[in-house]
Amino acid sequence: MGHVFTHDIWYGPAGQPRTLHVYLPDGHDSSPERYPVMYFFDGHNLFFDHRATYGKSWGLKDYLDRWDKRLIVVGMECSHEGHARLDEYCPYRGRRFGHEIGGLGEETFRWILDDVKPWADATLRTWAHREATGIGGSSMGGLMSLYGVIAHNDAFSKAACLSTGIRLWGCELRAELRGASIDPDTRVYLSWGEHEAGRVRAGTDGATGSPEAKAEIDYTERLERAGADVYRYLQPEGRRCEACWEQQNGRYLDYLWRDRRW
Repeated sequence: MGHVFTHDIWYGPAGQPRTLHVYLPDGHDSSPERYPVMYFFDGHNLFFDHRATYGKSWGLKDYLDRWDKRLIVVGMECSHEGHARLDEYCPYRGRRFGHEIGGLGEETFRWILDDVKPWADATLRTWAHREATGIGGSSMGGLMSLYGVIAHNDAFSKAACLSTGIRLWGCELRAELRGASIDPDTRVYLSWGEHEAGRVRAGTDGATGSPEAKAEIDYTERLERAGADVYRYLQPEGRRCEACWEQQNGRYLDYLWRDRRW
């Protein structure tokens, strides 16, 4: 069985500490083996219900304990003060959700790459190279994961982007992709729930359906043309909640990591 511990690390953009929630696979401390790493946003929601914001986690520890590939997970907790999470978890400025968003997302990635990842690589038994490094999250964390695998493709080869809300940031994300160089080894998992964004009718080319569905389809096609391998998933009966994201643990983990050396 793996175990989870927490570690506080300084988050420079806000001048405050942030808690990391770290999952280590069984055998980490007793063997010379090294492991691939996934960095997740909203780390407090990953492993235990009693730590999750709404009392329901992704159940990720239980899943990883059963999964047949050993992986380190570094979950990064966000601010819980006011609208600060929106600022930290968005790379773009703009007014959304009735709030003027400050767009600290790139500063958050500089923190991940300059502070969090170096700490993990120095402290844990990680494989530090790009091919063994992924990023993941849901909602604004999903947006950040998509941005990260595009803007920092030299650091992340894999991304799990759940309930990303592409429609809200379509112009910015399309511009990001136009200026990016995507390694052909890149894998991106993109999903949205039927009840959060609407179903695309069976047998169509995507010309019908909800605005979010069409935005997801359009963006996955753009990612594929840019060279990425993309898994697009419309979750039947899916909603924007931890219980629905938990149901996808096996789907995105298998797609991103199974049958790969790393």
